[in-house]
Amino acid sequence: MRADLPRGTVTFLFTDIEGSTRLLHSLGPDAYADALAEHRRVLREAFAAHGGVEVDTQGDAFFVAFPTAEGAAAERSLPTAVSRQGRYPCAWACTRERLR
Repeated sequence: MRADLPRGTVTFLFTDIEGSTRLLHSLGPDAYADALAEHRRVLREAFAAHGGVEVDTQGDAFFVAFPTAEGAAAERSLPTAVSRQGRYPCAWACTRERLR
């Protein structure tokens, strides 16, 4: 068992970018790779700030464990935070991050 994972009652967060294939075709491979790298950076920063531990990632999706439900719920503001950056306006105009 990984020592960095929260113990006891935990909350899982799964993310996925809806329409990521459409976004890839819209932006092109290089710009999409840049946008995805920024997406990952911003989310990882936010996960860490709220006590989240990345369990796995596949493509544009994350699986994160939080020691509290409040920490996971705080991630619902991420699409707004990412869109405010303005570097990749299409990334959040064309798609939606689902945080459940």
